[in-house]
Amino acid sequence: MRLLTGDQSNTNNTFRFVPYSIFAIGGVVLAEGFDQIRSIAWVHAWTVTDGVITQVREYFNTSLTVTRIGNAKGSDCAAISDPYCPFVWKSSLSGRVGKSLPGLVLAI
Repeated sequence: MRLLTGDQSNTNNTFRFVPYSIFAIGGVVLAEGFDQIRSIAWVHAWTVTDGVITQVREYFNTSLTVTRIGNAKGSDCAAISDPYCPFVWKSSLSGRVGKSLPGLVLAI
């Protein structure tokens, strides 16, 4: 854990979060990146309200699929007309770390 938080004194082993892509869906900003040397893929999901980051979710070595539930202005689940929720964004870096990653769905 000290490696990921940057609290390690040896600078040769620091982990740098360098985004490969950034995507915004309403008030949620998604950034993904990878470190091929360490075989680590990561996704950050930031919730932004009135220009302020109010929530941060962090996923490591997980293939993330984002879907929207409800309409664009609220989370009225009755607005879902399809029998499934199509994805609006899907991480694309799982193949770059050279291993299979578990999948997770984030509903916004």
